[in-house]
Amino acid sequence: MDFSDIAAEYEKHAIVQKSASEKLLKLLNIGDNDDVLDLGCGTGSLARKIRGITKGKVVGVDPSPLMIKEAIEKSIGLEITYEVISAEEVSYKERFDVIVCNSAFQWFRDPRKALRNCYEALRYGGRIGIQAPARNNYCPNFIRAVEAVREDERTRDTFLYFKNPWFFLESEDEYKKLFEDAGFRVTFSVIEKVVSRHTPEEVLKIFMSGAAAGYLNQKYYNVKISGEYIDAFVNIVKESFEKQAENDGMVKLEFNRLYLIGVKEGGK
Repeated sequence: MDFSDIAAEYEKHAIVQKSASEKLLKLLNIGDNDDVLDLGCGTGSLARKIRGITKGKVVGVDPSPLMIKEAIEKSIGLEITYEVISAEEVSYKERFDVIVCNSAFQWFRDPRKALRNCYEALRYGGRIGIQAPARNNYCPNFIRAVEAVREDERTRDTFLYFKNPWFFLESEDEYKKLFEDAGFRVTFSVIEKVVSRHTPEEVLKIFMSGAAAGYLNQKYYNVKISGEYIDAFVNIVKESFEKQAENDGMVKLEFNRLYLIGVKEGGK
């Protein structure tokens, strides 16, 4: 399972990603004529919002062909350009005023290379805004559920071969240094705890809309994963979310989220 597998349902269940994007857009304050790159655009939900803000160029890139297919189909007539390309392969030269990266930075294979590409893609005075899960304990609810997978006799032997695909740092200062090393002046860097309440069923859908593309993806295992393993994994995390529900039947879902703004300074 990867983002191509979940593309058709992604936008419906990516509740947390969409709500976090609203704060990111406010922080970036995109101008009426800004040219904007949506880095890791998924099905184009944020790119379509951006199109309503600026008359400038709007470009969305994502490494998943089916995500881009969904984005194109949902953006007909909106003059948004989409490309199937990863952040590490982006090769624009001083083409954008703003780069937006919402809930994608944690997936970058080589974040330092991606940031160098972003720096090159921005015009002087341009800015990049990142919103992403942060810290290894990025979501205590998900971590608790996955610990149950690690311990369950149905899944523990296979889960031993899981290789964590995500990039997380533990502090605002570490993220700030990463961006400064790429040439940016960081004007805002905060990791905050974001809490929302959902039914266990909704939490499972949120899990399946993002985290599952790592935990249930064959390329992150050193052994073949079976359909039985995937079914057991999903059932175990579902049971964990049900156990996490409070007296009112709702789960208090917590995420540690990074919000960071960097500026490309200099030029003539």
